[in-house]
Amino acid sequence: MTTDTRTIRLAMVDDHRMLLGGLTEWIRGYEDIELVAAVTTFTELLTHPKFPVDVVLMDVDLKDNSPVSLRLAQLKQTGVATVLMSSYSEPQIVREALASGALGYVPKSEDISMIVKAIRAAGRGESYISAELDLAINSGDVGGSPKLSAQERRVMALYGGGEPVKTVAYELGISEETAKSYLKRIREKYRVAGFDVGTKVALRKRAIQDGILLQTD
Repeated sequence: MTTDTRTIRLAMVDDHRMLLGGLTEWIRGYEDIELVAAVTTFTELLTHPKFPVDVVLMDVDLKDNSPVSLRLAQLKQTGVATVLMSSYSEPQIVREALASGALGYVPKSEDISMIVKAIRAAGRGESYISAELDLAINSGDVGGSPKLSAQERRVMALYGGGEPVKTVAYELGISEETAKSYLKRIREKYRVAGFDVGTKVALRKRAIQDGILLQTD
């Protein structure tokens, strides 16, 4: 399974251990990619004895709450190419990630072969995104409220309606950490779209304006 003559030294960062383990097994089947680190935090990556590497495959939404733009800037300063993975692929977020220095952006729902293509392209200093993502980010979908998933809308409605994070988690049958991750994602989507919902009051106001929450709630 090799097409490039040069071996790419790869590090992966994802706080979902099951996904990290699965990717590790898949990547090891490619002779032109040498996986030298598979860690769960950005700090672990930076302090790893084999860092810097050629390419970093990194989850956008790490639980350490560090801005992805800051992580990308740090990696770029060390000469490391970055491919981002994410469970969501809103055009605005993809655009900002690429503008911040990512050479690739791959939805986690994609096949491993696409992730490998993105890694190989980054190893050559080239950018890579799927044809579907390319169409989405160049479709002129700029401005306006971001597209939220059904679960994100539920979280925003409950939290914006005055419930604490713990209650939001209980109501939706998810962990408190997952609820916080949803809120972080919601705020990031709105920030990229040009709306500041950093406070609970601002998020509530936006939820009402976007029809997610009724004025009387």
